[in-house]
Amino acid sequence: MSTATLSRSSSTAPPSRPKQGSAGRTRIGLRNNLRHIGALTRRNVMQIKQDPESMFDVVLMPVIFTLLFVFVFGGSVGKALGGDSDAYVNYVVPGLMAMLGMNIAMAVGSGVNDDFQKGVMDRFRTMPIARSSVLIAKIVVELGRMLVAIVVLLGVGFALGLEIKTSVPGLLASVGLSAVFGSSLMWIFILLGLTMKSNQTVQGMGLLVLMPLQFGSSIFAPPSSMPGWLQAFTDYNPLSNLADAARGLISGGPVAHSAVVTLAWAAAITLITAPLAVSKFRRKT
Repeated sequence: MSTATLSRSSSTAPPSRPKQGSAGRTRIGLRNNLRHIGALTRRNVMQIKQDPESMFDVVLMPVIFTLLFVFVFGGSVGKALGGDSDAYVNYVVPGLMAMLGMNIAMAVGSGVNDDFQKGVMDRFRTMPIARSSVLIAKIVVELGRMLVAIVVLLGVGFALGLEIKTSVPGLLASVGLSAVFGSSLMWIFILLGLTMKSNQTVQGMGLLVLMPLQFGSSIFAPPSSMPGWLQAFTDYNPLSNLADAARGLISGGPVAHSAVVTLAWAAAITLITAPLAVSKFRRKT
């Protein structure tokens, strides 16, 4: 074979392929991963724009729960706190911040399950994107929904007599703490959404998790009047610690212990459930 032929053959050789992982998939860099997350986040936001009714729960749930608990339990629980319904407003609104995070987190699992039922995930499977970017984009959008719900909650709370007895940075810190813990809970419900076969099952399992944690906590009433075994449960309940930390940041009082316990719970939940959810998502797609 002539030298000219070899030269032509080498000049027309195909370009080298990008590096691939052990599973045969092209590795995606951090920059591209962030770009994919941004694109998928925009896609989820556009879905909300096309279906504004999906925001009804975020807007109405804080209003309904605040009015319900303040006007039904405000008198009796307020007296137990040494005041009236105004005292109960300052007690229950920070607690409701913890409850809202958990309720909205359940919507992530339903959304993931719904995308599988509609075949959306089949389209994502054909795209050269990181599997984790699909789930992270879901969490980013739901965090935005959670912040909207908290703003509505605080607005209703201020209208009913909520007072900031510490500082505005303290209020913002309570919102941030609620967002961090709420984002960790989303991984649990994403895992449920990937595991369960239908939306109804995801919601049913979610309620089984929500009800004991919400009502067996210090969100709605001081645990001092509860039976001893239930008080022990509330001491380890992460929602109790989040509610107590939020109260301390808004109204004053001990914060450090409750905040550290809340952050520890958030870190543990994320470290355990996030890898499981991503692994399940990869196998399912």
